[in-house]
Amino acid sequence: MKQLRRSAAFLLASAVSGALGADGLRAQEAPGNPPARSEQAPAGGDTTPRAIVPSPSVLDFTRGGGWGFALGVGVEYEAAYDGSDEYELEFEPAGAIQWRTGRQMAFFEGNELGWRGVVGDRWLLQAGGRYEAGLDPSDSEKGALDGLPERDSHLTGFVEVRRALDDDWRNWLAGRVLAGESDFGALGVLAAGHRFGDSVEGLGTEVYVFSTFGDRAFIEKDFGVSEADAAASGLARTDLDGGYRSTGLQLVHRQRLVGELQVIAQAGIEFYNSQIADSPIARDDFEAELSLTFVWQF
Repeated sequence: MKQLRRSAAFLLASAVSGALGADGLRAQEAPGNPPARSEQAPAGGDTTPRAIVPSPSVLDFTRGGGWGFALGVGVEYEAAYDGSDEYELEFEPAGAIQWRTGRQMAFFEGNELGWRGVVGDRWLLQAGGRYEAGLDPSDSEKGALDGLPERDSHLTGFVEVRRALDDDWRNWLAGRVLAGESDFGALGVLAAGHRFGDSVEGLGTEVYVFSTFGDRAFIEKDFGVSEADAAASGLARTDLDGGYRSTGLQLVHRQRLVGELQVIAQAGIEFYNSQIADSPIARDDFEAELSLTFVWQF
């Protein structure tokens, strides 16, 4: 879940890059660009900034166009590594730099650099690159990973598509693919979400369910134990197959506290498939996380 929820789009995921695991949009249409139905100003002259996608899990700090910046800090209570039964409290910086024109945006959010845009009224597309840290044996304070070599970090690419099922983006379906070099492999994520409330700024509450699927290389880099690993660590050799990886549930809440200060709260749980649960690296067949992030929008 750690690497998924930090995927800056939804988890997909994430998402939430670094402590900005939950994204949010509060933008109005840029001059000279035809608005989508969801961007049209309501009757009565309401000047509330309009979201391209009024979802707490999609970021936009630009107020409709030009540059947008956010800076803050987050606290997370989470598993020490994927599949760990050790939990820790971490403080991390959070931030985003964005440039928006019309219904398209370039962004640098946490560990992702990319582009997102709205096509028609009901399609959100995202693509870019992200940094993925490898498994570090020192993450286990109990010594559960002692003897294992530190696994490589990677620069990867991602593509995401989200489709609204209604005009106000209250319900949606999404898919994301994350891929890297051969020893990183590929991950696919499918998700379905629902947004509560009537905010047009990307504030409020959202919940989504997701399932993940990986090829053999992706699953083994996190949970596999090679013959050399087994000899060095004493863990049983474990060869894993590609395919279904996990299913989870994520809750995101985004709220403006005062002025430009916002809070993003998240809670989630992820259940691994039986072959991952049997790996000696995975000490539990599930993991949970809680996070609270405060950001100031500039």
